[in-house]
Amino acid sequence: MRWLMRSKSYSSLPRLPVPDLHKTLDRYLISIQPFLHDSEPSFSAAYQLRKQWADDFHSGIGSVLQERLLALDKVSPNNWLDDNFWIQKAYHEWRTPLVVNSNWWLAFYDDNLIPQNSRTVSQPEKDMAGATTWQLRRAAWLIHRTLEFVDNLHGQESEPQPDTTRTGIWLRDSTSKMFNIARIPQPGCDTLSIPPPQPHSLAARSILVMFHNFCYTIPVYSPIGELASPNDIYRRLRRVVVDTGKRIKSGEQAFLIGVLSSDDRDMWAKNLSYLLSLSPENKSSHDRLLASVMAVSLDHESYELSPASTSSHPRSDTQSTLDSHLHSIRSTPSNFSNRFFDKPYTLLVDPLARAGATGEHSPCDALVPSIVAEYSIVQGVEEEAFDSAEVPEAATRINDEDGFIPINWVADNKLWNECHEAKRRSVAVIQDSDYSVFWFDDYGSDWIKNSAKLSPDAYIQMALQLAWYRTRNSFTATYETVLTRMFKRGRTETLRSYTNDSRTWILAMSDSHLPVQQQYELLKKAVSTHTNLTRQAATGRGIDRHLLGLRLMLKPSDPEPPLFTDPLFLQSQEWKLSTSGLSAGHWFKGTGFGSQFNDGYGINYLAAPGMIKFGIESKFSSSSSSTYLFKNAIADALKEMRGICQAGMVPIEEHPIRTHL
Repeated sequence: MRWLMRSKSYSSLPRLPVPDLHKTLDRYLISIQPFLHDSEPSFSAAYQLRKQWADDFHSGIGSVLQERLLALDKVSPNNWLDDNFWIQKAYHEWRTPLVVNSNWWLAFYDDNLIPQNSRTVSQPEKDMAGATTWQLRRAAWLIHRTLEFVDNLHGQESEPQPDTTRTGIWLRDSTSKMFNIARIPQPGCDTLSIPPPQPHSLAARSILVMFHNFCYTIPVYSPIGELASPNDIYRRLRRVVVDTGKRIKSGEQAFLIGVLSSDDRDMWAKNLSYLLSLSPENKSSHDRLLASVMAVSLDHESYELSPASTSSHPRSDTQSTLDSHLHSIRSTPSNFSNRFFDKPYTLLVDPLARAGATGEHSPCDALVPSIVAEYSIVQGVEEEAFDSAEVPEAATRINDEDGFIPINWVADNKLWNECHEAKRRSVAVIQDSDYSVFWFDDYGSDWIKNSAKLSPDAYIQMALQLAWYRTRNSFTATYETVLTRMFKRGRTETLRSYTNDSRTWILAMSDSHLPVQQQYELLKKAVSTHTNLTRQAATGRGIDRHLLGLRLMLKPSDPEPPLFTDPLFLQSQEWKLSTSGLSAGHWFKGTGFGSQFNDGYGINYLAAPGMIKFGIESKFSSSSSSTYLFKNAIADALKEMRGICQAGMVPIEEHPIRTHL
């Protein structure tokens, strides 16, 4: 009975602090030093100018802004950032389409308990419109396991646990934001729907199911909050599939609500407003989408990439199979219309029973749904949990509730034309996405920790920066996500991975005359700096959220200080290398998110004991970026780094000659 716990207060977590102004400015000045080395003719003069601006800011308008921010924090229920700014500034004011650009994606490993032939060959089944029995079984199993995890997590609150950890509290708080809500497009700035005021209503106890672009809801909870069994969910999914087949045979065409949700946010807001004005039925249908527990997209085809899809992006058969699955989860031109992109959590299953998840990013960060997803995958589908034969439709009625309810839309020619235009725009976004998964299996986090004696995350970050430099012959601002989960309603902080020490090490790696021992020592120093920055960010001492808050405290009558108008201030936040480490990813083939800049990369990585999985996204339209070339550069960097670690840990006197790596 998950919804009974939604109003629980997590007051046992400390509040996110407003950082000390002087320390933030000092850390900011340090963070821009490597950019000054790159772009200014005189480092000393350029740095002194920025220091003067920072000092003037601290003694003048900055102190006023800090007092305003502290005052805002005092009247904020949870914290100054999440209550007032973060979702709007980081997500809801962004007008670009959610597909590729904002929504995360995550591909699950195949379920070995499913017969091999069902995972490799899609067998047509009577009256199933392209769906398969094992597809529906796996979908039902994953739905049940997902909601079972959430119910168990929140059920602990009925009996307070004295040893509850901060992480456990954070996870319960975060997962409560993933379900029974959706993002709503609005002109200029979106919003999130309010959870249903009557949690026992049918809409709030049902999930959204999409198949061949048709929308349905099926109940997954009883009126008293009991979760349906996997078999009951399977029966209801089967009824959806059969009903869809009948509608297609009759010539009915599904209204492309998923396509509209994939569009530019202002366009989607305009089209949704018009759609809702056409009929009260449309308002009711949209409300049901918003209130539904979660979404499930059943694809009727299994997407496959050509092994050599482009001459500049060759793929082996194995790589093609891997990328095909990830592309299907990210969205392809043939399946994106079968998703509703505003839902925070959508399970996706194709006829080969390949599965994954995607979601709207604003309610919570991607680690949260990945934890939920991992629980759903770790136990495979048990065949004995399902009927061995088809059951009559009447058997899907439980407690006098029907097995499914179609969601219908009233649309006119204007809206159909808008659907076609939105489809054209979204297909262009998807086709421009140069995305691939890279499994580096020479070594993983165990070797980095135990042999190199370095932090795996910091080590991988150095490899990414070295790969960037080797492919661009330049440096760039590098973003890494750090969770502030130790705080009440904490979200994330920016870790500015490009530092003086990472820059020094990268340049040293290009100096063939430098002793390998020195390269190794510089790597250790860069890793140590990165680890310290991670600790600062995680404990509420980062700078970027604080600087954002200070800027937002400016009033129209306030003069904008030189600190904020400095071009270097913006350059240091141009995250053309946007990165995030997720988890070991034992149960995931890969994950990903889109690059924020047309000539940049969006990189998610999973550091397992014996391998590292990278999901890399860039844009085909940019002549500066190439996912294929960057994968090779990462591999070369990781191999070379292992070489300098192995050689560098040997005392200098044991190096009679220089080893060329």
